[in-house]
Amino acid sequence: MKSRYDYIVVGAGSAGCVLANRLTANGKYSVLVLEAGPSDKTPVVSTPGAFAYFMFSRKYNWAYNATSNPALRNGQPVFVPRGKVLGGSSSVNGMLYVRGQKEDYDHWSALGNSGWGFDDLLPYFKKSECNERGADAFHGDSGPLHVSDRQAQYPLTEAFIQASQQAGFKFNPDFNGAAQEGVGYYQCTIKNGQRCGAARGYLHPAMERKNLTVLTEATVKKVVIEDKKAIGVSFAYKGQDLTFHADQEVILSGGAINSPQLLMLSGIGNQDHLAAHGIDCQHHLPGVGENLQEHVDACVLVKSKKKDGFTASLGGLLRMTPDTLKYVLKKEGKLSNSITEAGGFIKSREDLDRPDIQLHMLPLLFDDSGRDLKLMAQHGYSCHVCVLRPKSSGTVKLRSADPAMAPDIDFNFFAHEEDKKVLVDGIRQLRKILAAPAFDGYRAEELNPGIEADTDEAIFDKIKQHIGLVYHPVGTCKMGHDAMAIVDTELKVYGVKGLRVVDASVMPTLISGNTNAPTIAIAEKAAELILNRPASHQQQHQTDSITA
Repeated sequence: MKSRYDYIVVGAGSAGCVLANRLTANGKYSVLVLEAGPSDKTPVVSTPGAFAYFMFSRKYNWAYNATSNPALRNGQPVFVPRGKVLGGSSSVNGMLYVRGQKEDYDHWSALGNSGWGFDDLLPYFKKSECNERGADAFHGDSGPLHVSDRQAQYPLTEAFIQASQQAGFKFNPDFNGAAQEGVGYYQCTIKNGQRCGAARGYLHPAMERKNLTVLTEATVKKVVIEDKKAIGVSFAYKGQDLTFHADQEVILSGGAINSPQLLMLSGIGNQDHLAAHGIDCQHHLPGVGENLQEHVDACVLVKSKKKDGFTASLGGLLRMTPDTLKYVLKKEGKLSNSITEAGGFIKSREDLDRPDIQLHMLPLLFDDSGRDLKLMAQHGYSCHVCVLRPKSSGTVKLRSADPAMAPDIDFNFFAHEEDKKVLVDGIRQLRKILAAPAFDGYRAEELNPGIEADTDEAIFDKIKQHIGLVYHPVGTCKMGHDAMAIVDTELKVYGVKGLRVVDASVMPTLISGNTNAPTIAIAEKAAELILNRPASHQQQHQTDSITA
């Protein structure tokens, strides 16, 4: 194992796996990828139905907790799962393939980020995608990321689709087509009954290349900076503290929690915050860790008269035995699917021009990221409502200069009053669906918010004690041109040469949907930006690094 590479990528998550593949494809450059977690070569990663396991794992999940808010969840902190494994969160997520709305990306462009509008990014979505429906104006059919239709395994899924239409919401066969609005079945990153995250799609096919080195269980402590230039990284690996050099660039792909943490540990951030933790400021960038955005989530929980959903009771687990055998033998059945089979994108109010709410339908009672096993042991169903474009934003800050110490994550939910209104109005819209005739054979007691909660304040008072998130943190190293921006439109960190951030943290604003597909598209574009630099510039950069 050598100690010098052209590129060092920190984090083998959704973006890091893309970069590892694309930057090594032409054979010209050596790339080192450092991942803090273990390999993804395990059935719990490859089995789509094993999603719930990760909520209890410390091996494959950073398992953070946000700063507790006395007004939410009875003061208990919101759980923040993040993938700690090859593939990152794409190896532990719900596998839903969603891009968001055209307007989301056009808004990025309108903020001054030229080259990042929807028409600019669509080619990268298509390049990354192998949609089993085939190629068309919106989809690709030959990319590394396999996207498939899933046969619904639960009758509750069909009930939701029927009820939504009975309540006046249109059916949409493709949330990633010409229009997002409507209800329908989610397409998933699943291939032949197995998860197809970024590691399977991008990283493993590239790992046979001699110019790619991937180290797992390697924890990066800081980026090494000399004279305002990133020249390498220091990391812990197999009981050793090592420093490896990058002749071209260091690229951070740790995600919206870990990338700003590593920048600050490296002396890049708000100088006062760094000084408070005894860290020498290499470059004052006050926006590092600011602008944290996440899809705040609330659920309607309903007991069921029927027993055809999923329960975590002993009887429920025993009823899964035939499906377990079916999966082991044929990679079919309930374990071959995401537990979230259907959902939708709807408007919280009729006068809006586009959806501001996303629905995730689940054939079980799901709260606290599935960690409330007592609740899940009962027969029931839940539908989750999230605010697609929240106006509240929070922060990621250091708790300590120790890289092993989890950062301070403060989502600052409902700091903006409008987020509360959108969420409550969304619950009201969802209740129309759950009250439709298709659910008559299922509907028993509404556990949350409870049928007695009918005013806005009463609804909010109930749902805020079950507040969660949809695992979509973004924005903490945002792209832009204002005083709080961290990277430019080529994702280069301001004020430090040879350093980029490529992951969901660069999003200036949160997109209207799940963030995995957009993160992969961002990395596809970033790889082209890196590889399309003039050769003379790359050679000069290399010479500068060696001299340094």
